[in-house]
Amino acid sequence: MKENITKQLDNTLEKLNLNISDDFYSGKVRENYYKGDQIVMVTSDRVSAFDHILGTIPFKGQILNEIACFWFEKTKDIIPNHFISSPDEQVLVTKKAKTLPVEVIVRQYITGSLWREYKEGINGQYGFMLPDNLVENQKFDKPLLTPSTKAEYGLHDEPISREKIVDSLVDEDVYSKAEEYALKLFDIGQQWANKMGLILVDTKYEFGIYEGELIVIDEIHTPDSSRYWVANEYENRFKNNQPQKMLDKENIRSWLIERGFKGEGTPPKLSDDIRVLLAEKYIELYKTLLGKEFVPSVGDVSSRIKSNLTKNGIID
Repeated sequence: MKENITKQLDNTLEKLNLNISDDFYSGKVRENYYKGDQIVMVTSDRVSAFDHILGTIPFKGQILNEIACFWFEKTKDIIPNHFISSPDEQVLVTKKAKTLPVEVIVRQYITGSLWREYKEGINGQYGFMLPDNLVENQKFDKPLLTPSTKAEYGLHDEPISREKIVDSLVDEDVYSKAEEYALKLFDIGQQWANKMGLILVDTKYEFGIYEGELIVIDEIHTPDSSRYWVANEYENRFKNNQPQKMLDKENIRSWLIERGFKGEGTPPKLSDDIRVLLAEKYIELYKTLLGKEFVPSVGDVSSRIKSNLTKNGIID
C-alpha cells in the first residue's frame, strides 16, 4: 500500500472545476455545486488544520467519502440525512438543505482543542464549567456538547454556549432536536467503534433544514470530523501519561504544533513523509472501522471524476 501512496503523491485532487452550475462554493475540503434542490459535493484530497488549508493527502477524499457513505446508509433509518447517491468514489449527490449556523460537537474525553484551552485556564465558554483537576485524555462521565460557530475560510470557529445559540441563531426546538440527534448518532458511532476495536473520542455534526425537516448534512464519523483512538491501548497509555494511538487528523495537528504552528501566521509546508504517514493512518482507520480492505483508486482523480459524472448524466 505504501508504494501506491507514494505513486499517488503527484496525482492528488487539490482543485476541480466542473461545468455543473454557476452556483458553487469551495470549502476547506469540498467543492459544492448547487443544482436545483440538490448539491454535487466533490471531496478533494485537501487537508486542513487550525482553519488553514495545508496541502493534499493521497486517497484522503476517497476515504472520507466512502466512510461518510457507510455512516449515512447505516443511520438513515434512525436519523434523516442528506445523502442521495455517490456516483464516484469522491462525490456525493445530496439534498440541498439550509445549513444551521453552528456545529454540534460531542466529546467523551478531554483532549485536543478542549484540553489545550483547559490547560490554559479557559473554562465556561460553552455555558458550563468543567471540573477542576482533569487530566489529559480523561473520560467524562457522559458525553458533553460543546458547540461552535461556523466560520468562513481563514477565520476561526468560535466556542459558543447553548444559551447564545437559542437566543439569536437557532430556534430552541430545532436546536434541541439537533442535540438529540447528535447524542443518538454519537452513541451509535461509539457502539460500532467499540465493536471494531476503536474508541470514538469526539466528533462534530452539521445540520440543515430540508422541506421543513431537520437532517444531518456534510459528513458523519470520518477521520476529518472525528477523533478515533485504538481501544486496547487506551488504559495503559492513559495511566502512563502517554499520547494515545490516533487514527485521525489529530496526527497532523500534532505535527504542526511540534513545529510551532497553532493557527497563527503561515503554516509549514507539508513534507512527503507526513503526507504518506497521514494517508497510512487514514487507511488503517478505514480498514479497522469498516472491517474490510481499502481498494485505492489510483491515477488521475480529476479525469476519473469527470468520466463518472458524465456517465451519470451530471455533466455533459
